[in-house]
Amino acid sequence: MKAGLMPALFIGHGNPMNAIEETVYAAAWREAAAMIPRPAAILCISAHWETEGAFVTAMPQPRTIHDFYGFPDQLYQVEYPAPGSPELAERVRSLVTSCAVRLDDGYSWGLDHGAWSVLRRMYPEADIPVVQLSLDRSQHPRFHYDLGRELAPLREEGVLILGSGNIVHNLRLLQWDATEPFLWASEFDELAAELILAGDHDRLVAYPTLGSSARLAIPTNEHYLPLLYILALQESREPVSFFAAGLPLGSISMRSVRIG
Repeated sequence: MKAGLMPALFIGHGNPMNAIEETVYAAAWREAAAMIPRPAAILCISAHWETEGAFVTAMPQPRTIHDFYGFPDQLYQVEYPAPGSPELAERVRSLVTSCAVRLDDGYSWGLDHGAWSVLRRMYPEADIPVVQLSLDRSQHPRFHYDLGRELAPLREEGVLILGSGNIVHNLRLLQWDATEPFLWASEFDELAAELILAGDHDRLVAYPTLGSSARLAIPTNEHYLPLLYILALQESREPVSFFAAGLPLGSISMRSVRIG
């Protein structure tokens, strides 16, 4: 394990209201930020930016995207005016050799709620440059894991690599008044936690082979894939831990992972 590596984080972001309500999860994200060195910049892989091919935001001032509906007006009024970093975008493009990463410098994207709902809790001053890397929806899970590994040099350069999604994410079965999680949701969340702690990344990449609970937990994989990017960054013998957990709404896991 190399010395001086910036930790890498996967955050279960869940309900967008965590951005404005004082929840146990918002508090955990704040504490996680306080426990690591201040980043020079942040690279976020969010569940909410899927593209054909890989893209990275390269505009100097990304817009705040309110990519949800049916929530209180207060949430739509939130802005997260963090600067972008064309330099970091170019660095990402140069590091990735497994595919062509294209620069989004025309403001077609910005910071979606997978990024800003978490970052406004972690770094409320919005004074750290933030870049987003998209999820190529045409590619298989191993592609995403391997691409994540190519980003590892950024950790030596003071960049916080942040995955934002949910290990269990089944909106079709979500229950706003749930008092207990579904059994399958608990089963997969616990299995994923065991495999993460054991460093068994191959089984986590091959999640469709993990049984019926995996199929219910990951009906579509955009919320799961950011986890693979972060796991790919783990060095040999590097510690891994959880700094948030919970299964609200019956079918959403808030488990958050720290590498390093």
